[in-house]
Amino acid sequence: MKTYITVLLAALFSMTSLLSLAQKDGDQLVGIWEPSNGKAKVKIEKIGSKYYGKIVWLKEPNDPETDKPKVDKNNPDENMRSTPLRGYRILKDFEYTDKKEWSEGTIYDPENGSTYSCTIKLTDPNTIEIRGYIGISALGRTDVWKRLKMPKKK
Repeated sequence: MKTYITVLLAALFSMTSLLSLAQKDGDQLVGIWEPSNGKAKVKIEKIGSKYYGKIVWLKEPNDPETDKPKVDKNNPDENMRSTPLRGYRILKDFEYTDKKEWSEGTIYDPENGSTYSCTIKLTDPNTIEIRGYIGISALGRTDVWKRLKMPKKK
């Protein structure tokens, strides 16, 4: 009986360790990333067990027509059109799949007001491929984002 309990505890400990390692691998996505067009910077963070990304910087923060901070003017929901883009969550609900990929999430494009299914793939520690699509992944577009190096706090 003692041997059975020891084996059971060892198996439980191994499973917990593997789960912890997978969660740590998933956290490689956390950081500040720049899309290829250079128009924004997006901070990806983990909330609970999922990953989200919000706009934290805009190359052109003010609307040239109004000289006020840019808002989500293309949102299909009229109530959201006055929401500032800076701070807006464009990546939502990503889950780590343990293959340096995150899926089950969505990406919102404020330039056209559309939300797409999305996958994220880490190609190296400082590069991700973001693939937005409608329906099936083959019918989509991939953008390459680069991680920004943040200065160390003193």
